[in-house]
Amino acid sequence: MGVRAIHKKNNKAWWAAALLGLAAVQAQAAGWVPTKPIEFIVPAGTGGGADQMARFVQGMVSKHQLSPQPMVVVNKAGGAGAEGFLDVKGDKGNPHKLVITLSNLFTTPMATGVPFNWRDLTPVSMLALDQFVLWVNEEAPFKTAKDYFNALKGQNPNSFKMGGTGSKQEDQIITVMLEKATGKKMIYIPYKGGGDVAVQLVGKHVDSTVNNPIEAESHWRAGKLRPLCVFDEQRMPYPAKVTASQAWADLPTCASQGIPVSYLMLRGIFMPPGVSADQTAFYQELFNKLRALPEWKDFMAKGAFRQTALQGAEFIDWLGKNEQQHRVLMKEAGFMAQ
Repeated sequence: MGVRAIHKKNNKAWWAAALLGLAAVQAQAAGWVPTKPIEFIVPAGTGGGADQMARFVQGMVSKHQLSPQPMVVVNKAGGAGAEGFLDVKGDKGNPHKLVITLSNLFTTPMATGVPFNWRDLTPVSMLALDQFVLWVNEEAPFKTAKDYFNALKGQNPNSFKMGGTGSKQEDQIITVMLEKATGKKMIYIPYKGGGDVAVQLVGKHVDSTVNNPIEAESHWRAGKLRPLCVFDEQRMPYPAKVTASQAWADLPTCASQGIPVSYLMLRGIFMPPGVSADQTAFYQELFNKLRALPEWKDFMAKGAFRQTALQGAEFIDWLGKNEQQHRVLMKEAGFMAQ
C-alpha cells in the first residue's frame, strides 16, 4: 500500500473517530442517553394487553430510532406480577430498566402482602387508560348486556363461569362488582394472561370474560366473540368498523344496560428507584415522541384505549388517588392480605 493510500485510510479513520466523538459530545450536551440495551419488564404473561403494548413500543422505538439502544421485552409474571415489580425495585439506580404497569401495581401488594409499593419506583409516564369490555362467545344466547345481566340474576349461584387474568386482580374485582349487582356468585377461573382468557372463551370453557379490548379484538373481528358493553362512564370514541356491522363506538356503556359497574386500568411506565432527573427525562421525552406517531394513534384506536397521558406531579397525584380507590375496592371484595 502506498504512502498516499495509507494517509487516506488514516484520514478516514480520524474523521470517523472525530464524528463519533462529536456525536457523544452532542448526546451529553442534550442530556443522558442509554449506553446499553434497555430491559423492558412486563409484570404479566404473554399475549395480554401489557405485553402487546410493550412489544408495540419496542417495535416503534426501533423503527423510529427513538433510542440509541434497543429495548428488550422480558415477561416476569410470577406472583401476580410481584416478580417483575420486585426485580425493578431491587435494581436501584439502574437507568437501563423500565416496567410497564397495570393496576396490579396496586392490587398485587394489597392482595399478597409482598413488600412493594408504587412509591418504591420512579414514575415516568402514564401512556393511557385501558377499558374493560364484557365479552361472551358469539354463539352465546345473550345478544345484549341486559340479556346477560338478567340471565345471571335468574341463574342458581355458581352457574356462570367467568374467566380472567390472575386472582384478586382487576378482572376478579369487576367480577365481584357484577356478583354484588346481581346478588349471584360466579365461578371465577384465573388464567396467566388476557390472551389465554380470550382463547378460553372462544373454546367455550368459560361463559364470559371482562378482557381489555386489545386482548379480544382479533377474535371479535373473526366472528368468534361478541362484546356486550364497556365498563366506563362514556362510550368509546372510535367509529371505524371492527366487524362488518360494529365499531367500538357502537358498544353501550354497561351502566346504560342496567349494570352499575365502571372500572379503568392504568397503562404506565416506571423506572427503578434512585435514578436521576435527566435519566427520567430521557424516557419521558421518548414517550412524548412515541405518542405523536401516527402508528400510536392507530394502536390506540385498535385497542380502544382511553387516551389520557400524565407525567410529573400530575401523574404522582393520580397514582395516590387511584391507590386509595383500589384499597376501598379490595377491602369490599375481601381481597386484602391478612
